[in-house]
Amino acid sequence: MGRLIVIEGLDGAGKNTLTDALTTALHAAGASVSTLAFPRYGEDIHADLARDALHGRLGDLADSVSGMALLFALDRYGAAGRIRADLDRYDVVLLDRYVASNAAYGAARLRQDVDGGFVEWVRELEMDRFALPEPDAQIWLRVPTDLAADRARDRERADGARARDAYESDAGLQERCGQVYGQLAERAWLSPWHVLDGAERVDAEGLAALLWRPGSAY
Repeated sequence: MGRLIVIEGLDGAGKNTLTDALTTALHAAGASVSTLAFPRYGEDIHADLARDALHGRLGDLADSVSGMALLFALDRYGAAGRIRADLDRYDVVLLDRYVASNAAYGAARLRQDVDGGFVEWVRELEMDRFALPEPDAQIWLRVPTDLAADRARDRERADGARARDAYESDAGLQERCGQVYGQLAERAWLSPWHVLDGAERVDAEGLAALLWRPGSAY
């Protein structure tokens, strides 16, 4: 059985860059690796509906915090079989975003902290009702909100197809989301968390050695 490792962080935190670097480091260490990024835009209807809502194309759907969270959760539910199959086949399954994203962004939208009720609602929905695979470890790429926003703007300028959505362009939401992420990490929500400085170069080789060792059952 492989290890399910999740990378979390604000939009523009560098999750995709770390996914690539960590995948390379794990391969060099001898691990087989599968990767998957959420939301699965272009692959899952629920993810695509969420994207349309965040770009104002589905009326007032984006105003519903629970409605948006349900769409993102259904995207993961649709991928659960693939994740389980990959855990049987690979040493490490590396996810760019998972359940904690739903908890952090929804709580931040409602101006709640980790104890405000929404975080537990997400856990009950995705982990209990949908029975999604539990992560073995989660990585939080902690970055200042302004740096994450600058990176997201740079990405938008470089790729016209990656226009920022309503979440990405809301600086206040991003700031509150970062605070909830910090609380989730402190509580070791769903699994142990590793907090990394996303403003600095991450030691991918050292992180790979921390997350996976040949022959270890963990």
